[in-house]
Amino acid sequence: MKKIRVICVDDSALVRSLMVEIINSHPDLEVVATAPDPLVARELIKQHNPDVLTLDVEMPRMDGLDFLERLMRLRPMPVVMVSSLTERNSDVTIRALELGAVDFVTKPKLGLRDGLLEYSDLIADKIRAAAMSKPRQSMVPSSSEPRSRLVHHFSTTEKLILIGASTGGTEAIRQVLEPMPANSPAILITQHMPAGFTRSFVQRLDSLCAVQVHEAEHGQRVLPGHVYLAPGGIAHMKLARSGANYVIELEDSEPVNRHRPAVDVLFRSAAEVAGKNTVGVLLTGMGKDGAQGLLAMKQAGAVTFAQDEATSVVFGMPREALMIGAADEAVPLGEISAKLLASAGSYGHRV
Repeated sequence: MKKIRVICVDDSALVRSLMVEIINSHPDLEVVATAPDPLVARELIKQHNPDVLTLDVEMPRMDGLDFLERLMRLRPMPVVMVSSLTERNSDVTIRALELGAVDFVTKPKLGLRDGLLEYSDLIADKIRAAAMSKPRQSMVPSSSEPRSRLVHHFSTTEKLILIGASTGGTEAIRQVLEPMPANSPAILITQHMPAGFTRSFVQRLDSLCAVQVHEAEHGQRVLPGHVYLAPGGIAHMKLARSGANYVIELEDSEPVNRHRPAVDVLFRSAAEVAGKNTVGVLLTGMGKDGAQGLLAMKQAGAVTFAQDEATSVVFGMPREALMIGAADEAVPLGEISAKLLASAGSYGHRV
């Protein structure tokens, strides 16, 4: 079995040794080198040609973001960021995903050694997903020029759009939301993210989009022109009814498909509560979360899509949906916004 070859870049000797211990404990992974800073890493990458790079956010001699930007321009490769959970680092991590990083893991605040060792399977999964990813095709920096927006002509305000995503999803979601007009149908999103990072993601999206983007709150009314993102790592997000209105319900229950929030929970609730008034799409991600929920939506009368393989960073979740017949169609990322609007009982054209 050919092992996935990894280089770990971190200024902490403890973190480097723990990452080696964690990664090498998995039979399909191996650390071929470690580096205390990007300048050393640059030479090691040339020497070892790794499959995946893990990269600390804050380091001496060269900032992790500066190095990532140069790396993705000159030698694109799968990168997993390693970030401490601070407000600044969450902002930087979201920017790193825009620049081309495939995913990220967080360092625990306390008990670094025990905390990281508890993350062993998660770190391994993220490295495997990164090794299977296509960062050259899908990961591009945000353009300084705004994308053209769709015009939404609608016959009802009842329609809802549901989106699920995981690995590679932050950039895919951005590309889906940016063309959406201010009078878009309400949009509910579950993206696999740990606690503390969705707020930065929401702020970034809200600054780029005509729709208003929120970190979802329990009891919040669901309105057209607004986007609701499930808070990372805290609770599942469900769609519910309160009289004539749709509302957000946050449920602090056990993980589903190893995730909280889970896409399946959101999609199943939409199937039960709104049925044919929904449109669902499953974007890039590793695993199968969301496929069964999307099937439930389709069986309830919803129009359903999956992102196509060519534009997915990791095709796991969309592939699973297509395999079980949950998605009506596989759609390239650049066409999903228009498809969602058209399927919400409306039509759209760009301006």
